[in-house]
Amino acid sequence: MQAKLETRPSVRRCAVTGALGLALLGAGLPAAANGETTATTATTRDAGSGLSRFYDQRIKWTACEGTDMPKDLQCGKVTVPLDYARPRGGTLDVALARYRATGDSRGSVLLNFGGPGGSGINELAAGGKEFMHLTNGYDVVTFDPRGVGRSSPVSCGPATLKIMEATDGDGGMSDPEDVLKRLRDAATECAKYSGPVLTHIGTVDAARDMDVMRRALGDDRLNYLGFSYGTRLGAVYAARFPDKVGRMVLDGVDTLTEPLAEQGLAGARGQQTALENFLDWCVEDVACPFGQDARDARDQVERLVASLDSDPVPSAFGEPFTGQDMVGAIGQALYSRELWPSLERALAQLLGDGDTRGLEGFSSGGVTFPVRAPVTPPAQAPVRGDRTAGLTDEEDVPMDNLPAALMAINCADDPDRPTAAQVTASLDRLRARYEDASPVFGRYRLTQVLMCYGRPKGTDYIRDDVKDLDTAKMLLVGTRGDPATPYRWTTETADRLGPSAVVLDNRGEGHTGYASSKCVHRKVDDFLLYGSLPPDGSSCGPESTGAGSD
Repeated sequence: MQAKLETRPSVRRCAVTGALGLALLGAGLPAAANGETTATTATTRDAGSGLSRFYDQRIKWTACEGTDMPKDLQCGKVTVPLDYARPRGGTLDVALARYRATGDSRGSVLLNFGGPGGSGINELAAGGKEFMHLTNGYDVVTFDPRGVGRSSPVSCGPATLKIMEATDGDGGMSDPEDVLKRLRDAATECAKYSGPVLTHIGTVDAARDMDVMRRALGDDRLNYLGFSYGTRLGAVYAARFPDKVGRMVLDGVDTLTEPLAEQGLAGARGQQTALENFLDWCVEDVACPFGQDARDARDQVERLVASLDSDPVPSAFGEPFTGQDMVGAIGQALYSRELWPSLERALAQLLGDGDTRGLEGFSSGGVTFPVRAPVTPPAQAPVRGDRTAGLTDEEDVPMDNLPAALMAINCADDPDRPTAAQVTASLDRLRARYEDASPVFGRYRLTQVLMCYGRPKGTDYIRDDVKDLDTAKMLLVGTRGDPATPYRWTTETADRLGPSAVVLDNRGEGHTGYASSKCVHRKVDDFLLYGSLPPDGSSCGPESTGAGSD
């Protein structure tokens, strides 16, 4: 999902945000007793020309080091080509983490939590309990994709703040030519601070990295569970390696075809619907700060946004807290229904005494956090020879890595690059469409049309080639009340992928279903562990009913 980066507990993100395994036909090899996983000799078909050394490598697992890392979480790495077209050139290391299977392991299930731009290792360390049932049969593995976290992280340095300032609110609307120039200059700085990985950071390269991981983990086929953006990554993997698809689950299904501007519109509509659902719930509570009338509550929210934009209040850090800051925080909170009571309290604090701390808590970790920009560009990954860009120490990951990676990956996946004249000519029409989609979130999301300006044209592979797949069956989970990845994307993607796609309709709220619906959780686990696939079009009922139906 092309979006402001989601912030929510564990897999409720992502989100993040941000989209987020495959069939069982080949059981993986058990891990070696010495703590290393050995891949069988890579076949020519696996590796392709010049790739055998990557497919034949081992993973050495050790206890994870770092802040708040669980003692039973193990870390390792795989080495991949920087450029798959030049596999004898520079390389980079991709960081992995795993929880070992509790009994006999049939191999691994690989997780991606979405974003794009979120660290899989940090997510698994924080929310691993959601996946412990899968350790009944699998090593549960995740990774920091290239350009993310400890895997050659990208950064825009001081340009991160420039991008935020340039696209904040109506900035791009009042003087678009000036903003486009600033974005073009910022793109140049991002390239300087990120190094060579920036031109090889898209989903197609990440999918090829996953196939190297598959072999290094000792699996003949890839079992995979992806959320939000992770569903895009899984679909690209399935298109690139159709005969290597094992048991694949895609939860919170991303679009494969819509341009960024249309994705932003979908996000605005989804968040507006989620906000209205929240307010319908809120006004049933006597403590709701907007009273007990839902229509009046919607009007009050719109007036509050406008008031804060014209007259901001001080934030907890002393900076102005604007209406757009409030919109961003509300948008983050709406990713999970479990956060609604906290959002109600945070809004009451704001309206009662101007206290912004509750709302700011939803924004932390997303694109609005204070950025610690490096003074000089970091050491860059090598681009030739056999040298390897090793893993980045946790304390050296740039603070702007999440938003920098989100922009870089989404732009690498997007082939559209309208000219400055085209952008300027279309802004008034787009503004009207966004405001019609959401009077609250439209303005906030409109800046998505500017995000990739000044960057190289992205790939057309995802739109043109990820379709009509001949793979093992894949389970696609769509949630009716998902504010980030609308349910229609699930059915549209299923139609595009072809007969291999099986849809599970989750009639609940929030972004993705695995963590919020016991029914979805059970059906996903049953498929991954036992190969029990629900019928196409079956459903899980709203969690409040206490049961799901088939």
